[in-house]
Order: sequence, then structure tokens, then C-alpha cells
Amino acid sequence: MIFAIKEINRDHTLLPNITLGYRIHDSCASPSQSVRAALTLISGQETTSPDFKCTGAPPVPVIIGESGSSQSISISRAVAPFGVSMVSYFSTCACLSNKQEYPTFFRTVPSDLFQAKALAQLVKYFGWTWIGTIAGDNDYGQYGIQAFSEQAKEAGACIAFSETVLRTYPKERILKIVGTIKRSTAKVILAFASEGDLYPLLREIVHQNITGIQWIASEAWITASRPSSKHNFQSLGGTIGFASHKMKIPEFGRFLSSLRPSNSTGSFLDAFWETLFDCSFKAEMHDSAFNTAKCSGQEDLQKVNHSFFDINQLRVTYNVYKGVYAIAHGLHNLLFCPDKLLGANLCANVSNIDPWQLFHHLKDVRFTNRLGEQVYFDPNGDPPASYDIINWQMNDKGLVQHVTVGYFDTSAALGKEFVINEDIILWHGNQRTVPQSICSEHCPPGTRKAAQDGQPICCFDCILCAEGEISNSTDSIECMKCPLEYWSSQDRQQCVGKDIEFLSFDDTMGMILGAVALLGTLNTLVIASLFLHRKDTPIVKGNNAELSFLLLFSLGLCFLCSLTFIGRPSHWSCALRHTLFGIAFALCVSCLLVKTVVVLSAFKATGPQTRTMKWFGAAQQRLIVCGCTLLQILICVTWLAMAPPFPSKNMRYHNTKILLECDVGSPIAFYCVLGYIGVLSGLCFVLAFLARELPGKFNEAKLITFSMIIFCAVWLTFIPAYVSSPGKYTVAVEIFAILSSSFGLLFCIFVPKCYIILFKPEENTKKGLMGKGTFKKS
Repeated sequence: MIFAIKEINRDHTLLPNITLGYRIHDSCASPSQSVRAALTLISGQETTSPDFKCTGAPPVPVIIGESGSSQSISISRAVAPFGVSMVSYFSTCACLSNKQEYPTFFRTVPSDLFQAKALAQLVKYFGWTWIGTIAGDNDYGQYGIQAFSEQAKEAGACIAFSETVLRTYPKERILKIVGTIKRSTAKVILAFASEGDLYPLLREIVHQNITGIQWIASEAWITASRPSSKHNFQSLGGTIGFASHKMKIPEFGRFLSSLRPSNSTGSFLDAFWETLFDCSFKAEMHDSAFNTAKCSGQEDLQKVNHSFFDINQLRVTYNVYKGVYAIAHGLHNLLFCPDKLLGANLCANVSNIDPWQLFHHLKDVRFTNRLGEQVYFDPNGDPPASYDIINWQMNDKGLVQHVTVGYFDTSAALGKEFVINEDIILWHGNQRTVPQSICSEHCPPGTRKAAQDGQPICCFDCILCAEGEISNSTDSIECMKCPLEYWSSQDRQQCVGKDIEFLSFDDTMGMILGAVALLGTLNTLVIASLFLHRKDTPIVKGNNAELSFLLLFSLGLCFLCSLTFIGRPSHWSCALRHTLFGIAFALCVSCLLVKTVVVLSAFKATGPQTRTMKWFGAAQQRLIVCGCTLLQILICVTWLAMAPPFPSKNMRYHNTKILLECDVGSPIAFYCVLGYIGVLSGLCFVLAFLARELPGKFNEAKLITFSMIIFCAVWLTFIPAYVSSPGKYTVAVEIFAILSSSFGLLFCIFVPKCYIILFKPEENTKKGLMGKGTFKKS
């Protein structure tokens, strides 16, 4: 401060012909003592320096200070009613940005709100989610930790424990905090406190040789020399934190070297001198018993190797420098203001300065200092937030250095606000690997986080995603459902296409059923060929050869229609399979129905020219068959016109499979087709059953009755089997029913006839077929 004031007084452009003076009071780091000192300054109730003649009330229009936030809060509340401004160089509490409570407060150090954001960004960058916090038991610590906790929560971190420290805490309380640190699983601890309040705790941690903890320091102690020593490095080495930008002030080193107690106007330099040279200015203290030399005041500072003279690491010092220059520029604008401000009472002369006038000019201060930095205050009295990221490292000489490893600057371009060089950071234990501090291990892809009861959100269990759900990132909160046609992989990390299932010709079952269908078709052709070759024999002519050939044709269609059920369903195959099935079986059963009616009518008739036989001649038989079949064709055409069958994907019964099947389109039409076949079959069965006792060695009605029993039995058992069969087996059951019923009709009706034709030709006569039976009279 003194250096900056002397530099300004030598400047002919800033406050020309005006000399700045100062008064210094010791606050003793006490809020109450700070208020007393501040009130003494603004009241003028003290002997002034002989070098300056100060007039006007209050004699001091602005105060530089304090370093501690608690002291600044107390001073600001005391001096604000008098309009006296204060510019702090190290009070960082975010609460001081409240202009309702602290209207005349300014500072050249960023608010802790920005530091909290920077610390949260640091924690997020390195993936630390389980953090212990230690706060100074004062406004600085409490407000700082509160701001950090809010920011850290937004970044996904949790607070493992929270303790407070103060320099006046008893040893028992310090030991209790140390015990909490040792029991905690958190390996990263943020200490938001001043060096003086925190040092008793750090000393005990070093004493107990507690290692393995990564310390994060607040701005108040990251550059402090006392904790960053070789003695403490084993426990505190690798500490990382944020500090104000360092700056080298020209000529400042020469000024420090020129300091002499005789040139000082106060006693603070005397105390410093005595400490630095281990001597005393007081004669009574010069005693050989104490082995203390007498200070001459002419000792050579150039020969002293002390961090006080390291002007390359000026951080807080530079904030003081900026604060003094900000006040000087405010005074310059007040004393040399343009004419347009005269009417607003915002101009003054050097002998009559009201503090509120200087306050208004301080709000609007904006200048670029000699080091190229722009200095100004925002509406809250805060400067732009800019920090260096500091890391404690030990050099080859055994000295702990504060190495800059990055920066945080709110005024930087988007994406450049937070920059860190991870490769040059030295962590605790001289490690180069980033330490981990998490409550629970990361949940790998394929799992999701499930909160533990009564624990923070950072403590969780990893639960495997349910079937049909995936997570493809680490620490997923929820699992994502796979699209309808996809299913989760075994590791639940990706959705894979479901297996598509249908009865194909490549399947063993499909090949077998297809071969059986072709075999049935071949048998039908063989029998038809045999019947065609022996068409003039009684057994062929006697059983209505035309109906027999039509029946064989319909059975061939039944065998062939089963092939349409095999293969990938398509619109044409779905339409063909159901309609062809319905028409073929309707034709088949119609033929059997007419055969049964003819047999029954023939044996009931008294002669070939009776009325009964006239009603069931060849033309009438054809008409009945065509009429019964035509009705089924009309049902099928209506079905295809209104709601035809179509291919569909069934995913209701299998999670991992898509069943390709044919949807009937209109269940009513489908049931009408089946119902119509059932009506014809039932009628045929009843008539055949009635004709079973008719005479004749070869009674076809018996064969039709037996074939209808097989036919009905197959389709009645088909219903439960069809409903309970999964996937492609449903289609297989339907094909099996078609083939079974077709083979039943083919074998029951035509095999006995083929047997007689081939192996019993002597019975293939009219007399042999009629046998010796007689009609029974009822």
C-alpha cells in the first residue's frame, strides 16, 4: 500500500499536485478490534501524522481492508451509514456482494461464489463425487462451504462429512475432527478456512502422520508459506487450489530492499525487523542472558533469503496494489470531474471531500493499470473473477513450490474458462495418477444406479438392467427400453434385433411336413391313375367314378394347400393358404356328402326308375357339389374383399423372438369358413352313420363313417393343440391337422378299393360287391 501511494504521488498525470496520505491501524484479526480501528479512522479522534494536515469530517473518506471476511463485514456495517467506502484485497465472502447490507463495500479479489464455482468445476473435472469439507467457523468459511456445496451438488458430487475449525478450538475438538477424517471413506477433502484457523488441524494431521488424502485448498491458504513446508509435505503434498493471479510489480523489489525502521512512521516495521534479524530495538532487552543482539536498523536486507522478498509470487499483494490505484482514480475523477457533473454535486475540491461523492466515482472506476490489466467493479462491487490453479510440489532443493497448473477465468472465451494441464500435476504421495474419491464404484454399462436407503445419491448399488432394457454409458440412472423389434443383449449394453421365427422349408420340421404333403399328393395321383386305368370295373363304376375323381382332385388340393403354410408369410401366401384350405375341404366334404346321400338313396329306392333316384341323378349330384363349394367360395371372396388375411409380427408371447404369422384379418370370416366345413362334415357323418347297416359286402357308407370319425377327431384335437403350441409350432400343428385329415380320407375311402382292384380282382364284380345281404324291414 505504501509503495503504491508513493508511486502515485510521483505520477504527474494521476492526481497532479495532490499528495496522498494514510493512517494504519492494527485490527488484530478481530472483528471488534477492526470496528474500533475503523471508527477511529473516520472519526479523526487521534493525533495525525506530522507530515500531513488533514481537514474536513470524516478525515478518512475511504478504508483499504480488511483481509478477513468477518472483519470486513463488521467494518462495512459500521462505516456504511457515514458513506465511507472500503476496498478489501482479500475478503472473499459471497455475502459481501449484497449491496442492500454492504452498499459501500468494494474488493479487488473475486467473490467466493466464483471460487465455489471453480472448485466445483475442479471436482467435476477429476470425477470426485465423495468430498469431505472443513469450513472456518466464521462467515468466510460458512458462506464459502455453503456456496461450494450447492455448486458441487449440481455437478453430481456429495458431501461425505462437514466439520468446522477455528484457531481458538481446544485440542479435544481438533482431535475429534481428525478422528472423523480417519474414519471417513472420502479421500478428497476441501478446507475452506483461513490459514490461521486451519493450521492447528493441519499440525495435528502431520503429527499423526495421516497420509493418502488429497487436499483442496481455498484461496485463503493455498499460497500460505507456513503449511506448505518440507516438514508438512508428506501429509499435505500435492495440495491443489485456486489463488488470485500472480503479478510482478516493477520496482517493488527495490522498494522492499530499501525499507528501514527509521523511515517508518509506525511500529509494525520494527516488529518485522526484529523477527527477520532476530534482534531487538529496546535497550532493556539487550541482555546476554537472552543472547539477543541489538538492532541497528542498518542491517542489509539484500543478504536475507526470505519468501517475503519473492516478488514473483505476488497475489494478495497485487490486490492491494490494484485497490490503492482504484481509489486514486476515483479521487482523480472526483477532483478533476467534467463540468457536466458540477450540478449533480459529484465534484469536489481537495479540502472538502464528502465520502459519498468518492463512493459514486468508485462505482464507475475503469482503467488499465501499468501492468496491462483492466481494473473495474461490477454492480456488486466485485472485480472480474480470475484464478490460477496452484499445486504444491517439492523441487530438487527440498523447497515446496506453488506451481501454476491451470487457470479459471470467467471473462475468457466460451469453452476456455477452465483450463488445466493434468500432466504436470503432482498428487499426494508424489503420484502422477489422479486419486479417486467415490462412495460407490462406477456402474458399468449394462447396469443402472439404485440409491441406497438413507444415503446420499452418490452412494448407490449397481443393478443389472431388466430384460429388454439397456444402458450404454457408465453410471446410468435409468435403463432405456429397446424398440419393439429389438431385445437387449446378454450384457444389457446394446439392443439387438429379435430372432425372426417362422416355419421355413430350411427347418427340419418344414422339410418333413413338405415331404409328407408331396407324398400325399403323389399317393393321390397314383390312386387317381389306378382308378382311371380301371374305370370300367364295377368297383369304380359302382362308387360313382365322377365323384371319386372329383374327391381325389380335392384331396390333392388339400395336400398341396398345406405347402402354402410353409415359408415366410406374405400377403398372397396368407390369403391363399386360408382360402385354398377352406375351398378344398369344402369340395372334399361336399363330394363325400353327395356320395353318402347317393348310397343311402340307392338302397332305399325300390327300383332304378323311382322318384328318389331321379332326384339324385348325375346332374343333381354335380349341382349339389358345385352349390356347396360355391357357397364356400362366396364366403372366401367376401372375406378377401372386406378384411383379407395379412402377414403380422407377433411379439406378445416371446420377448426374444418375432413370430411371423398370418393374421386372419376377420375372425368372423375365418370362423364362418371353418364352421361351414364343420356343418358339412357333421351332416355327412350323420348320413353315413345312418347308412352303415345297409347290405352289401362293400358298403361305402361304412368307409365314409369311419373317415368322418377320423376327420372330426383330428380337427377337434387340433383346437387345444393349436392354442397351446408356441411360435412356428402353431403352423406345424395346423399343417399336421390338414395332412392327417387328408390322409385319413384318402386311406379310409380309397385304399380298400385299391386293395380289391389290385389283390382281389375276383371280387371286383357286381355280384361280389353286392354279396348275399338282404334289406332289413323296419
